[in-house]
Amino acid sequence: MINAAKDVLLESFQITLFVLIMMITVDLVNVWARGKLASILHTESKWKQYIVTSFIGSIPGDVGAFAVVSLYIYGMIGFSTLSGAMLAGSGDGAFVMLAMFPKTAIFLFITLFIVGIFAGRVTDYLVGKFKIKVSQGCGVKQYHKEHENYRHYLKEHVWNHIIRKHLWKIFLWTFGALFLLNIGLSHWHIQKLASEYTLLLLFVGALIGLIPESSPNLIIITMFAGGLIPFSVLFTNSIVQNGHGLLPLLSYSVKDSILIKLFNFSFGITLGLILYSIGI
Repeated sequence: MINAAKDVLLESFQITLFVLIMMITVDLVNVWARGKLASILHTESKWKQYIVTSFIGSIPGDVGAFAVVSLYIYGMIGFSTLSGAMLAGSGDGAFVMLAMFPKTAIFLFITLFIVGIFAGRVTDYLVGKFKIKVSQGCGVKQYHKEHENYRHYLKEHVWNHIIRKHLWKIFLWTFGALFLLNIGLSHWHIQKLASEYTLLLLFVGALIGLIPESSPNLIIITMFAGGLIPFSVLFTNSIVQNGHGLLPLLSYSVKDSILIKLFNFSFGITLGLILYSIGI
């Protein structure tokens, strides 16, 4: 038991270190690109907006989701565009996936990006057909240029945001999930249970994805990494969940937040069941 705990602790540290490096890298790109989104999205083509925002949403971590929520609040994109972009994202769990199974993770991100584009179009059709009322952006300019130096960046972005708000949760959830998985494989016959109740786990994965938090989804990620569940379960969970990305939208419109989750839950269950039925 002690040796197993040491191994899990070491693996958790390695994964968390990788996540830290990736989060800082993505955040640096986000800071560099700030203020450029308005000119890119200034277009009459909805398809271009679907493609651009789905790409932004599929960026590992929460920065992509935060960016598209801001664009929505400021009236630069519509509800359907936001829905597709949120579907494409996997929150901070994306970094853990890259650490545990990089090739499958990249394939998943590309697939979510493509699905997000078409899901945005389908959402647009359904919102129009059923005349679903959603919020309208406030139209205030999003970008305000401000002076940021390296000291400010290290304190506010790396320490206060990435490390204090996110990293410790990722470490604890990763350690807990890996430890329980290790115990389960040794004593609880969890592999047999997972194979017998795979379909149920698909729905459980979708329900976990409804939580506006990245950490609980690490349970699904570690189970997939351990070979306990098929890709369809991970795919369903990834479609429904969007990490912390929903939190700023909740503060703006609870109704829109619920609608986003309902649309993405429906897409996740439908596509997940299709993959499950063909043995993926």
